[in-house]
Formats: sequence, structure tokens, C-alpha cells
Amino acid sequence: MDAVSHSPESRPGEDSTPSPHVEQPPATPTAAEIRRWRRYLADERAEGAVYRDLAERRTGEEREILLGLAAAEQRHEAHWLSLLGEHAAPARKGALRTRLLGWFARRFGSVFVLALAQRAESRSPYATEHAATPAMAADERIHEEVVRALATQGRTRLAGNFRAAVFGANDGLVSNLALVLGIGATGVSPQTVLFTGIAGLLAGALSMGAGEYVSVSSQRELLRSSEPHDDAEGVVPRLDVDANELTLVYRARGMTPEDAELRARQVIASHTTGATGPVPLVVAGHDAVGSGMAAAVSSFLFFASGAIIPVLPYLFGLSGFSAVIIAAALVGVALLITGAIVGVLSGASPLARALRQLAIGFGAAAVTYVLGLAFGAVLA
Repeated sequence: MDAVSHSPESRPGEDSTPSPHVEQPPATPTAAEIRRWRRYLADERAEGAVYRDLAERRTGEEREILLGLAAAEQRHEAHWLSLLGEHAAPARKGALRTRLLGWFARRFGSVFVLALAQRAESRSPYATEHAATPAMAADERIHEEVVRALATQGRTRLAGNFRAAVFGANDGLVSNLALVLGIGATGVSPQTVLFTGIAGLLAGALSMGAGEYVSVSSQRELLRSSEPHDDAEGVVPRLDVDANELTLVYRARGMTPEDAELRARQVIASHTTGATGPVPLVVAGHDAVGSGMAAAVSSFLFFASGAIIPVLPYLFGLSGFSAVIIAAALVGVALLITGAIVGVLSGASPLARALRQLAIGFGAAAVTYVLGLAFGAVLA
């Protein structure tokens, strides 16, 4: 998995003539170049430390991959040391975001850190940096793909219950803010708004929990119905080898006739002789979709945690326009946080996702607030 990188120094036997397509750095670097190269050097050191810290929290193949990335960052570090020479000292610190990433890596080592590392690799400036070799720019692009693949494994493990949690919290924030603002705009008493908000919280949380339970349980049942029947294994030794209908099973599941024939003969031979233990009739597999009960509880709790936020001002006795402003501000902060989390895990810009979440939430709340004002004017 380790990306191939080359030393900035030419190897024996290689043509050391600079490529006409690559702008070479000047013999004497300018002050601006020294500052820029020293920043690159510090960032390479910090990124290498991040991968080593992540490797400390991993085992097996993941650990080897992360150590390979750290070794690649060391080669890039050597490139900048070679160019800077005596200007490399004193050592400077890496970018703040890289140091924060290292802090998270040492303490958590989760998929969030890998997702942030993926974003960091995507911001590499080497594609337009004349002092970086083409191999270094290629390395950084490949590093992004390596980290993306590692982060994808974690995203897959989080997919079921995490999806229910994030969407539950977001739905609670948006729906109850819209409900509270819409009812409050009609001019009813603060107590009515409070009770309406609590009723919306309970109704929405129960609905979300029940919906997630039915959804996940139904999906698991659907996948289970595609798995081979338990009794099918028992009849394999009695099949006619010459009229091998087991081949049809594998062809129906997508194998070519040749592969299906080979697989069927292996299964029959294994079940007949028992030399190496029976080969499973069908190797069934599907992505984990999570537990129905876990998804339901997660969705209930996170919806409730989101839905309680717009009710808080009314719980503390506020009313009128001040309650509306505080509720909107609290929900806005929460929407920015949930949007940023989704952005980090998806490898996209956290700021863009946060602002999108905020715009959608406030848009829905604004519509209900205006409708509430209209109804209040009609009923007045």
C-alpha cells in the first residue's frame, strides 16, 4: 500500500539532467522559499507523527499500512531537509490543524481522525510547488486514497447505528424548532408552546424509534431470506454427480457456468469424502445493517436530545421574541455541529456541510413561523 517516492538526489546510473517539464528550484533559495519549505518540512514531520500515533492504536494490516504512510512522509521530509540545508534549523511546528489531528490521533484513533487525515492529504500543495518532485505530488494523491480506504472501513462499521443517531438528532432539531416557532407565532401562551414542544419531542422520538426498528429489522429479514436454507446442506451428498443440479444454484447466484461447475464439484467432493471438512453450500455475505433495537434506542435518544433544544428557553420561563431568538440560536449551533460531523465522516468540507444543514433547518423553521404568524392574524 505504501506509495513509491524518490529521493531528491539522483541515483547512480540515472540521468541527472533536470526534466524540461519540471521547474527546478534556484541554487540559492529566497527568504520566501525558505519559509515555505520550512513549513512543508514541519507539516511532513507532523503528518508522519499522526500516522505513527494512529498505528499505535491499530494491529495487523492496518498498522502496517499506517507505518508505510509514515515512512513515505519521512522521505518527503528528507527532500525538504536536503533543499534547506543549514536553513532547516530551528525546527518549527506544523500547521495548527495537523497538530490538532495528532492530538486526536493519540487519544482516539477513530474513523473521525482518519477522515480528517483524508481531508489533510487532499490539501497537499505539491502539485503546484516547483520545488517538490512529481513523485511527491503523486505520493500525496495516493496517500489520500489509502487513507480514504482505511476510513471507509470505519464508515461502514458506523453506517447503521450512526446514521440513525445523526439523522435522529437532526430531525429532532428541525422538526421541533419548526413546531415550537410555528405554534409560538400564533400568539398562544408560553405554557402552550412548552407543552406542544414536549409533546412533539415524545411523539417524534417514539415515531423515529419505531420507524428505525421496523426499517432495520425488515432489512435484516430481507437479507436473511436470501441465505441458503439449512436443510439444503444435508442433501448435497445424495446429489447425482453427473446430473449436477447444484451447478444451477451457483449460476442463479451470478457465477459463470464454468465457475459454477467447478464450485459444485468441490462442494460435492467435500461433503462426500469429508477429507477437509464440508465446503459451505453458498458463501453468503452482506454488509452489516446493525441491530433493530440498537437503531431504535439510538434514534429515540438522539431525536429527543435534538428536540429538547428548542424547548429549553420555554423551560426556563422565557417567552415572546426573546425565546424565539434563543431557541433559533441554540438549534443553529447544534445544526452546525451535526453538519460538520457528517462532513468530516464523508470526507467533504465540514464547513459546507454545516452551512447546508443550517440553511435547511432554518428554512423549514422560517416557513412554519410565517404560517404561524398568518394563522395568528386570522384567528385574532
